[in-house]
Amino acid sequence: MQNIGIIGCGRIAQERHIPEYFGNPDCKIAGFYDFNIDRTQELAEKYGAKAYSSIEEMLDDPQIDAVSVCTANNSHADVTIKALGKKKHVLCEKPMAMSIEECEAMINAAKENNRRLMIGQNQRFTKAHIKAKELLEKGAVGDIITFKTTFGHCGPETWSIDSKNNNWFFDSKKAGMGAIADLGIHKTDLIQFLTSSRVVETTAKVVTIDKRNSDGTPIGVDDNVICIYKLESGAVGTMCASWSYYGKEDNSTIIYGKTGIMKIYSDSDYSIVIEKKNGDTVKYDLDKIQTNDNQTKSGIIDAFIESLENNTEVPVTGVQVLDAMKAVFASIESSHSGKTIEIE
Repeated sequence: MQNIGIIGCGRIAQERHIPEYFGNPDCKIAGFYDFNIDRTQELAEKYGAKAYSSIEEMLDDPQIDAVSVCTANNSHADVTIKALGKKKHVLCEKPMAMSIEECEAMINAAKENNRRLMIGQNQRFTKAHIKAKELLEKGAVGDIITFKTTFGHCGPETWSIDSKNNNWFFDSKKAGMGAIADLGIHKTDLIQFLTSSRVVETTAKVVTIDKRNSDGTPIGVDDNVICIYKLESGAVGTMCASWSYYGKEDNSTIIYGKTGIMKIYSDSDYSIVIEKKNGDTVKYDLDKIQTNDNQTKSGIIDAFIESLENNTEVPVTGVQVLDAMKAVFASIESSHSGKTIEIE
């Protein structure tokens, strides 16, 4: 039985982490901390847990085995490193951190303290993505030539629990990055997961086009991202992330191979559609992708707890996600410089 502490009690914690921990029989939510003391106390009373007055108080408690870090982006590294230093296992929300150096420091802290560090790249756990990876490995569409992976919706305004306007997602100091870190990191990690090939080169536009603060000024982070990725395998494709898709949410990936095309979450009835070169079509009805308005069980919490209970490696390590973060940071550099960036 794992005793879990929740650090940061905003929307992502309340929609995903808290209910999924609460529904897992192998763990117990033992404590909460949020800068909003009233919120901390309210959740503690609701779930029969302890309300901590500070992060340090929670991390000093030997009863806490592991924590979920659900704070703003700019504090992910600091909180995670402190927790690992206090011998707590950590599930940290994406994006992993604000720089490559911070990501590497988190990885080193996990190694030095012999604790597990998992990053919340939950798209790896959908039934269709798991099946798609299996099919691609079996050559369902042949060698991959190109791809396009997209994640876009109308924006994160409803995901700020305190205010719909001027929320922390739009604050460059707290968020650091916009759509590329909120949505683009998911699809960057996913394309590497599906293809088993890392991004080695990017040419990108990371821009602010549409979103405005309540006073009418442009937000401090990007709201649209278009990247051309080259994979280690030689495949080339696009990754698009947007906060200005003012219609149906798009969370699709299409893989173009030498013997067919695989469409994932692009058909309203089937989660995977394979169109073969010979004219055959194969369809799989496995699940529906999560949307902002329809949150379903992510699977990431259960996977984290299972690894702790069985003393096995977490399925999404900091080392794995570092490759995706390098692609994100390189894309920002590419956009600023107007050049194609090779990734070490």
